[in-house]
Parts: sequence; C-alpha cells; structure tokens
Amino acid sequence: MAKKIKALIVDDEPLARKGLSIRLGSFDQVEVIGECTSGNEAVEKVPLLKPDLVFLDIQMPGLNGFQVINKLRENGVTLPLIVFVTAFDSYAIKAFDIHALDYVLKPVDDRRLQDAITKVEQTFEMQQQERHKDKLVSLISDFTGDDCEDILRKLAEGEAIHTNPYPSVLAIKDGSEVTRVPVDSIQWIDAAGDYMCVHAQDGTHIMRRTMKELEDELDPKKFVRAHRSAIVNINFVNKLISHISGEYHLVLHNGTELKVSRSHRDRVKDMIKV
Repeated sequence: MAKKIKALIVDDEPLARKGLSIRLGSFDQVEVIGECTSGNEAVEKVPLLKPDLVFLDIQMPGLNGFQVINKLRENGVTLPLIVFVTAFDSYAIKAFDIHALDYVLKPVDDRRLQDAITKVEQTFEMQQQERHKDKLVSLISDFTGDDCEDILRKLAEGEAIHTNPYPSVLAIKDGSEVTRVPVDSIQWIDAAGDYMCVHAQDGTHIMRRTMKELEDELDPKKFVRAHRSAIVNINFVNKLISHISGEYHLVLHNGTELKVSRSHRDRVKDMIKV
C-alpha cells in the first residue's frame, strides 16, 4: 500500500517496547511514530500523534489497556486500530469484546505478528476506501444537490449522475466588503428600484443585480418567480392561499405574505404540487 501505517507502541516494559519496535522495522508498510511507557501517556499522545494503529499492552500500572480505550472514548477521541499485546491468553476474548482488531502474545512471535499486520492492512485499506467513497459522495452531493444515500443508490445501479451548475453561495458585495450568503438560507428576493433585496435567514442583503440575472443563477428546483419583482425559495413556503377574488398568495414560514401574479400562478402551483 502507498501510505504507511503510523503505529504507536504502548507498553510499560522497556524490553518489550524495544523488541516489538525491532520486529516492526521489518515491515516496510509500518512506521513506528512513537512509544508510550504508560496508559496515562497513551491517553495524552494518541490525540496528538493520531496513529493509525496502536499496539497496546493490557497489563500496565495506572491505566491498563482496557482503561486506556475507555478513557479515549470518554474524551471523544476517534479510536485508531488496536492490537493488544498481552502475556495472558485468557485476556483475548475480552479484547475482542471491546473491538480490538487482534492480539499478540508476549514474547511476540514473528509469524503471529505477520498475521496481525496483514489483518491491519486489510482493515486499514477498507477504511481508507470507505473514507474516500464518503468524501466522493459528499463532493458529488455538493454539486448535484442530491442526497448522499440517493447518490450511492445511483452509483450501485449504474445511473448517470449529473452535476448541478447552480452555486451554493451567493457573493454579495457592499462597498469594500463581500458577504457570502448560503443560497439555501435565502427565503425570498424582491426588487427595490435598481437593487435586489435578498432576504436570508441571517437578515436582508442588498445587491445591484437584475431580477432576470438572479433568476438565471438560482436553481429552478428550489426558486420560483412569484411575480415580476419577487423570487421565492419554495422550501420556505408554508402555504398557498387562494382568495375569492381569484388572487393567490404565498405565506412563508416567517409569516411574510407574497402575491402570486396570474402569469406565474401555474408554475408556483406546480412547484407546491397543488
């Protein structure tokens, strides 16, 4: 594998640490990045060094191996892969009960260590693939606006994934300042002379753009023209009200009421699924 596995050795016995470090030196895919002489030191160093793998002695003064793992969990630390090192075979079952990847017995046998490293490689590679897939799916989701689970389904079924050309952020310049407004936070936009008032969840922003320019820039799956001088984010619409006069009004979640012009009524109703 291209990326080396960063390993940390935790053992209170100097000879045990030295012996394991020498044996690990014969594995090109493993890089020993540090040693800890106690469980307490391991609790401090794991978050700092961020090892991929920890060879963790079970019996140590202060905190034993099991207590080290529990302490890391309590501290909210993402656990690395764990291989327990123990002189007592009876600990093995308990080791697996708390999700250790494997265990090796003292004195460490070369063949047994080889088996443990092989298992680490396989597990590490699978984890890396999962992380890569998660990042890829999130990236695609940012571009398409689709849900990650839906993208995974499309990938599994061989469906085409189309990118979304619409921006996720609207950059609004005000003098020497530029405010980045998340598009999904925009509730509605209305015209005020030569300016547009962008009403977002964090307040109202003023920008010098035309209504047509903004309409072309915003995702039509989310934004709909309510009338000549207003665009509405359909996700903030609470209800559509029809009046006896034949007029329609949109009511947003914040209570804002916007008139729907006759020319845009059908599109609005279609977006709301009326």
